[in-house]
Amino acid sequence: MRKFLLLGLAALTLAACGTQPAAAGTGLRGTVTIGPTCPVERVGAPPCVAPLAATISVRNASDQEVTRFRSASDGTFKVDLAAGTYTLIGISSGPGGLPRPIPVTVTVIDGQYAQVNVTFDSGIR
Repeated sequence: MRKFLLLGLAALTLAACGTQPAAAGTGLRGTVTIGPTCPVERVGAPPCVAPLAATISVRNASDQEVTRFRSASDGTFKVDLAAGTYTLIGISSGPGGLPRPIPVTVTVIDGQYAQVNVTFDSGIR
């Protein structure tokens, strides 16, 4: 019986060593876009980009996935995360690896939402 109690205590201790929970009001917010969406971009014209509903992997400094989320149809997202530095990598499900996700690194500060834009390259040239 004592052995089971010690094993249970050890398991709880190890579980507590994982990713720290996010403090209230701490994490990421932003948009996911794809571009270019037109074959020719003109000087002085707004860039040819569009919002994208996509799955994004969030990885910590040790390159371990800490969470995964999907942006809304208008490309927006908000994710609660503990303070730290993360790399966001889009998950491409298209043929030939397109659209190609462009990884972005961002630092989250305790008590704040870091603004970040995640982009996918459409491959149009």
